[in-house]
Amino acid sequence: MAELPVVTRLRKEMDTLKRELTVDLPKELERARAHGDLSENAEWAMAKQRQEFLRVRLSNLEARIAELSMINLESIPRDTVGLGSKVELEDLDEGGVVEYEIVVPEEVDGSQNKISLSSPLGRALIGKSRDDDIEVQTPRGKRSYLVRRLTTLHELMAAENGQRQD
Repeated sequence: MAELPVVTRLRKEMDTLKRELTVDLPKELERARAHGDLSENAEWAMAKQRQEFLRVRLSNLEARIAELSMINLESIPRDTVGLGSKVELEDLDEGGVVEYEIVVPEEVDGSQNKISLSSPLGRALIGKSRDDDIEVQTPRGKRSYLVRRLTTLHELMAAENGQRQD
C-alpha cells in the first residue's frame, strides 16, 4: 500500500537519526571519555545533550509517522481538493494567479507555496472543485478566489509512477 510522501521523508530522517544515535554518537562519547574528568568535559556534555535530543526527536518522529500512516489514501478525494492537491487560484479581488499545494504541517513552506490543510485557505479549499469560488478570511481581510486548475494527490502520484489516471 502506498504511503504519503511526507511519511517516506520522515522515515528517511528517522533512519539518519538512528544511525547517528547508534553509530556516530557512541564514537563521539568514547572520544570525549578519553579526555578524562567527565564533570568538566564540554565535549562529553555536548554529546550527551545531542543524545537526549536525538532520542526525543526519534520518539516524536515515530509518533507522527504512526499518525500519518493511519491516513487511508483511498479516502482522499479523487475529484475535489484534498491533502496533496495542487490548486491554481485566480484572485478575484486583485487579479493574478497563484498555485498552492495542500500539505500536512511538517511540509509547510511559504517559499514553495505549500500551505497546511488546516490553514484558513487550506480549510476553505478542502472539498472544492475546478471552477468553484471560495471566500477566505485573511489578515488583510476577506478574499475571493476561483479554482482554475486542480491536480489531486492521486493524479500526482500516478504521474510520478508514469501511470495514467482515468
